Amino acid sequence: MTNFHPGVIALLAVAIAIAAALLVWRIVLGLAPTWYAAMIKNNSVSVDDFVGGPPDGKSAFKSWLLNHFNVGKRVASNVGYPLKTEDSDKVAGLKVTSRNDNGEEKSTTAKPPVIVGTIRMGFGHHRIAYAATSWGLGSDSGNDRETWFHDFLNIESEEAQMIKDTDKLYSKGSRMASEMGGAVEKFWGSLTKSGDEDSLRVTYQFSEHMVPLINGLDKNSPIIASHSMVACAAVAAGFKNVINLVIDNHAQWFVVVPGALNLVQGPSNYHSFLKMGVPEKDLALAGHWIPRDLVEGIPDACAWRVARRKAGKPLRIIIPVGGAGAQRKFIVKLVGALSGLVKEGKVQLFLNAADHEHMKTAFVGALESNGMEYDNVTDMNGVQSFKEKMKTDEPSKNVTLFSYDDYFTAVATTDILCNVADVLACKPSELAFYPIPKLMIRRVGDHEAYSALRASELGDGTLELREVPEAVRYAELFMSSNLMEVMCKSIEDNNKIGIYDGCKNAMRMALERAEQM
Repeated sequence: MTNFHPGVIALLAVAIAIAAALLVWRIVLGLAPTWYAAMIKNNSVSVDDFVGGPPDGKSAFKSWLLNHFNVGKRVASNVGYPLKTEDSDKVAGLKVTSRNDNGEEKSTTAKPPVIVGTIRMGFGHHRIAYAATSWGLGSDSGNDRETWFHDFLNIESEEAQMIKDTDKLYSKGSRMASEMGGAVEKFWGSLTKSGDEDSLRVTYQFSEHMVPLINGLDKNSPIIASHSMVACAAVAAGFKNVINLVIDNHAQWFVVVPGALNLVQGPSNYHSFLKMGVPEKDLALAGHWIPRDLVEGIPDACAWRVARRKAGKPLRIIIPVGGAGAQRKFIVKLVGALSGLVKEGKVQLFLNAADHEHMKTAFVGALESNGMEYDNVTDMNGVQSFKEKMKTDEPSKNVTLFSYDDYFTAVATTDILCNVADVLACKPSELAFYPIPKLMIRRVGDHEAYSALRASELGDGTLELREVPEAVRYAELFMSSNLMEVMCKSIEDNNKIGIYDGCKNAMRMALERAEQM
C-alpha cells in the first residue's frame, strides 16, 4: 500500500473541497432562475421588462438571496390599512394621514386628493416631500384638490417596522463610514453607487410587501413619491398616475420605478438613464426639488446677500446635520477651524443639530472648547422668530445652535433659515440642489459626489471640499472676493430658466395627468 505524504493528502483534500464547492455553485446557478421565477410570479409589474430582460443565474441568485434576507418566507399582502387624515399642525392646509382602526376615511372633496408619499428615512426624502406639497397648497396654487402627506412610517404596522429596521442598518453604516474613514468609507461609498438592475429587482420585491401601506387610498388619486419604494408600492397597488421624484445626480436602477413617470433634476441624469435603457416615456427632466417659498424668495434673498457683502456684514453660514446623524467628526473640526473668524465677528454660525442628541453634545463640546458663546433655539416658534429677526437685525451671539425633540422642526429649520443665511455648508445631499450659495463639504457615500458637481457646474456651489482647510479657505473667499456676487448671479440666472422648478413641475404634471385620466 502506497503511503502518501501528509502534504499531498492535504492538497488532495483542498482540491476535492474546491471541486465540490464549484459543483454546488453550478447547481445553485442552475436552480436560481427557478427560485427567482417563483419569487416574482405574483408581481404586479415586470421589473425584468423594464431593465431589458431577465437576470442570468448569478443575478437571479443574488436577487433571490437578498430578498430572502429582507423578508424571509413572509407572504406579501395587498389588503390596505384603513386610513384617516388630520390637519397638519405644522403646515397650513396640509392633511396628514395615519392608520384608522375605526374604518376607512374618504376625502370630502369632489376630486380625489393629491397624495405626496414619502418614507421618513433620513431627512432628504421628507424634505423633498414637504417641498412638493408646498406647490399644491394655497388658493393661488392652481390645485383644486386636497393635498395629503402620506408617510409610510406614520402607518403603524408590521410593514412600517420592516422599513424602520432597514433604515437603522443604513444609518449605522453611514455613521461608521463617516467616523472611521479609510477603507470603511471607501467600501461604503462603493455600495452607495453600485445600484445595478438587481438593486431595482430587490427594491421592487420589498415594495410588494409595502402595498398595504398605500392600498387604503383612492386609486384615482395622483401620487407624487419622494422615495422610490413608495412609487413601487403605488404601482404594485394599481395606481395609474404615479410620479417618482428621482433623488441625487447619479443614475442608478433602484431610484427609478417601472410603471411610474420618473422625474429627474438635471440633464446628465436624464441622458444617463436613457443610456441605461429607461424608456423615454417613463422619464422627464423637471428641475430641482425646492419648496415654493425658497424659489419665490430667490430675487430678494440674492439681493440681500450681495448687499450684506458690500456692507461688510458678517458671513452667515448655516451648517445642518443630515438625518442619519453622520459627519460628526468633520463638522466638529470645521466649527473649531472657524472659531477664530467667529470670535473676530467676521462669521456667524447657524448650527442645526436637528433631533440628534449626540450631535448637539458634539456641537456644545466644540463651542465650549473653542471659547465660543452661543444661543440655543429649541422649538418651531423660536426658529420662526429668529428668522424674522435676521431679516433686519443681527443675532445676539455669533453662534446659534438649533436642537429639537421633534422631527419636523429638525428637518424644516434648514429650509426656514436658508433665505436669511449667506452660505449653506452641507454634504452633497438633497441640499446640494438648493438655491443658496453652498460650501459642499465631505460626502457620506460616493453617489453624492455627482450632486456637488451639479452645484459647481450651475455656479451655485463649490466642488466637494473633502478637507476642513479647503472649506475654511472658501469661507474666506466669500468674504474677500466677489464669489458671493458670482454665485448669487448664477442662482438668479438659473431661476429664470426654471432650474429650481422641479416640485412645481411635478405638481403640475400630476394634476394634468389626473384630469386626462
